[in-house]
Amino acid sequence: MTGDLETKIRHAPRGPGVYLMKDGTGAVLYVGKARDLKARIRAYFARTDSRAMIPFLVSRVRDLEFILTGTEKEALILENNLIKEHRPHYNVFFRDDKSYYNIRIDPSESFPRFQLVRRPKKDGARYFGPYPSGAAAKETLRFLQTILPLRSCRDRELKARRRPCLEFEIGRCCAPCVGRIEPAAYHRLVKDGIAFLEGRERALIGDLHDRMNAAAEELRFEEAAAIRDRIGAVEETLERQRIVSMTGRNRDVFGLCREGDLTQVAVLFVRGGRMIGQKTFPLIRLRAETGEILSSLLLRYYDGVADIPDEVVVPTALEDGEALAEWLAEKKGRGVNLVSPKRGESLALVGIAGRNAENALKTARLAADRPEEALRLLAAKLHLHSAPRRIECFDISNIGGKYAVGSLVAFTAGVPAKEGYRRFRIRTVPGADDYAMMYEVLRRRYEKRENLPDLIMVDGGKGQLGVALAVLRDLGIGGLDVIGLAKERDDGEMHIAGDDPAGTDSSGNAKGKSGDPAPVAGPGRRTQTPGKEEDRVYLPGRKDPVYLTRWPAALFLLQRIRDEAHRFAVAYHRKIKEKADLQSLLDRIPGIGPARRKALLVFFGDVRRVRAASVEDLQQVEGVGAETARRIRMFFDTGQE
Repeated sequence: MTGDLETKIRHAPRGPGVYLMKDGTGAVLYVGKARDLKARIRAYFARTDSRAMIPFLVSRVRDLEFILTGTEKEALILENNLIKEHRPHYNVFFRDDKSYYNIRIDPSESFPRFQLVRRPKKDGARYFGPYPSGAAAKETLRFLQTILPLRSCRDRELKARRRPCLEFEIGRCCAPCVGRIEPAAYHRLVKDGIAFLEGRERALIGDLHDRMNAAAEELRFEEAAAIRDRIGAVEETLERQRIVSMTGRNRDVFGLCREGDLTQVAVLFVRGGRMIGQKTFPLIRLRAETGEILSSLLLRYYDGVADIPDEVVVPTALEDGEALAEWLAEKKGRGVNLVSPKRGESLALVGIAGRNAENALKTARLAADRPEEALRLLAAKLHLHSAPRRIECFDISNIGGKYAVGSLVAFTAGVPAKEGYRRFRIRTVPGADDYAMMYEVLRRRYEKRENLPDLIMVDGGKGQLGVALAVLRDLGIGGLDVIGLAKERDDGEMHIAGDDPAGTDSSGNAKGKSGDPAPVAGPGRRTQTPGKEEDRVYLPGRKDPVYLTRWPAALFLLQRIRDEAHRFAVAYHRKIKEKADLQSLLDRIPGIGPARRKALLVFFGDVRRVRAASVEDLQQVEGVGAETARRIRMFFDTGQE
C-alpha cells in the first residue's frame, strides 16, 4: 500500500457519499456508497468486511476518490450513474438483454390508439406494463382491439383516409377517420380500455351493463348487442386469470437462486391481485453478498421502467432499503413499500419467484452441462444442415483502426476447444473498416481448407454475415452453415402487421437456407426504432432476424460462444496496445535504452504491472540497478507519463 493511499484512507471524510476504488492505471475497479464513508473504507482495509470479493478487490486498489453527498438517497443515485458510466469489474452491472413491453395510449389526442412500445417516455401519455413477454403484450393488445373498435392506423393514415378501411368492415374499427363516430363516444371507448388495463374490470362490467340496458330501452339493439359481446369477452378473460392475492395490490415480487458465484433473479408481476406473468434476468456472475446484488439490480431495473408498483417484495432485507424506497417513491410520485416478508401470502409469493429463478438457472446450466440439447435446438430452429458439432466464431477488436486484431474461438460438442483458438493481427486494412478486417481474418482462416467447422458464426448482423458468405464464395467453399449473432438496439413503437412467415430475397419471395422456407421467429412483423439491446440471429437469404428467446438453452450457447470470442479479441487487443503504450512510455524515461526496455517488457508483460511495480520489483529485471529502478518509479509516481 502506497503512502498516498494510506493518507486517503486515514483522512476519509465522514458522512454519506460515494467512493471510487481505482487500480494503478486509474481504471475504476469498484463504485460504492456509504452512510459513513470513513467507516466503510476502514472496513475494507482492516479486513473486517467479510464479503468474499474483498481480498481480490483490495489487492488491486492503488487509489481512492470520494464524492460527498447531502443524503444517502443522493449517494444511491450518484452510485447508479457512476456504475453506468464506468462499468466497474467488481460491481453488479445489470445489463438486461431482454426488452420490456408496454401498452401506450395518449388520451389527449383527438382519436387515441393503443400501441405497443419498448421504452416509455415522459410525453404525457399513459403507459401500462411492463409485460413479461412479447406474446403476453400482443395478446392483450389484440384483445383490446377485439372488444374496443379503436383505430389501429398511424396518424398520417388517419389524416389521409377518405373512406373506411377493411378494419371497419370487419367490425374492428369505428372509422373516426371519416366521422362514423362522435369524439365523445370514441373517448368513452378509450376510458373503457384504460379501466381494463388498470385492473378495474368489475367496475367496467357494471358500467357496460348500465349502458347495454340503456341502449336496449332506447331500441338501439345493435349497440346493445355489441356491448353484450364486450361484457362476455371481459368476463371470460377474468375467469382465465388466477387470483394470487386477496389484497388487490400491484406488486413486483423478487426471488433468487444462488450457486457459487452465479446468481439468478426472477420477478413475478402481480397487478390487481392477479399474477400476469414473470420475468427472469440475465445470469449474474459475481462474488458478492445477496443484499448488494439485489439492491444494485433493483436500482438499475427501476431506473428504466415507467410502471413502478405500489409494493416491491424482496427475499431479504436490504441495508440501503430506506433510501431505495425513498428513491422509488420519488420516481413513482407517491409512496412505494419495499418489504422483506417473514410470513404469510407475500412470503409464499417470494417462494414462487425463487422457484422460477431456480428453474431459469437450471436452464442456463443445461446449455453448459448438456450442450447436445442446445445443439439439437440450434439445428431445428435455424434450419441448419445438422446439429453443429464444431462451431467457429469470429470477432474484431480495434479503436479507430488502431491495434486492430481478430479472434477465432472454436467449440466442439458445445464446449471450448482451446487448441482451435487463433489470434490475428490485421495486416491489410489501414483504417477503421470492420468489414474489411473481418474479410481478411476469415480468408486467412479458411484459405487452406483445413479442419472446416460445421457452423461459422460472426459477431455482427447482416453486414458481417455478408462478408462471411463472400469469403466462402471467393474461396469456392460450400456446404457450411453460416450465421451472424448481433446485439442490436430495439426500442420504440411496435406495429402488429400479422404473421411474418419468412424473410425475403431481393425479389420479395420468402426464402430460407437453400431455398427452403425460413424458420419463423415469432408472430408479428416488428417495426422498431433504436433503443434497448436484444440478441438476434441473422441467416443467409432471410430478411428478418430470428429471435431465440423462447429457446434459452440454444440462445445461451450462442451467447457464450460470442462472448468468448469477444473476450479473446479484447484481451489480444489490450495486450498489443499496452505493449505499444509501455514501449512509448519507457522511451521517455532517461537512461532506458532498447536493451533495458526489452528486458522490462519481457519481465512484466504489460503496462499495469510496470506501473504497479515497486523499486525492489524493478531491480529484479536484468540490467536495472537501484538508481534506474528509482528513476522509473519516480517517473510514474510524479505523473510524467
